[in-house]
Amino acid sequence: MREILIYPDSRLRARNAPVEDFSEELRSLVRDLFETTYSYDGVGVAAPQVGVNCKLAVVAWEDKKLVLANPRVLLQEGEEEREEGCLSFPGIFENVKRPQKVTVEAMDEEGKLYTVEAEGFLARALLHEIDHLEGKLLIDYLSPMKRQLVKKKMKRQRRDE
Repeated sequence: MREILIYPDSRLRARNAPVEDFSEELRSLVRDLFETTYSYDGVGVAAPQVGVNCKLAVVAWEDKKLVLANPRVLLQEGEEEREEGCLSFPGIFENVKRPQKVTVEAMDEEGKLYTVEAEGFLARALLHEIDHLEGKLLIDYLSPMKRQLVKKKMKRQRRDE
């Protein structure tokens, strides 16, 4: 298990390199990401959230256990607004508009290219983790006023620790 970086940690906004080496080291990181996801009772986690700046994330929901190395969104359809949380923003849940259906292309931990079609909650989870790989955070979807409130709450949490 790895420790999750908490906002406003600047490493959450860092540039992330494409995954090029599909070695045992990467497979070990994938195992750590899944273990971290389960330990924090999450649905997914991206490598940048644990301080590793590469384009790698995992999503575990229902019967799906997806590794997303160098993911690309190929198709987005519809729109829905639902509550969303993030392990890097503990205790924060905000409504976010996202596409209702997506098609994503990614590589697994062996470097094998695959495509996944998802809708609803799974589509949201995939997009959320892909956002982390681009340095985009939950807070970026909020209005300026909501963003300020969340920033204040996060600073207060850090101060109270």
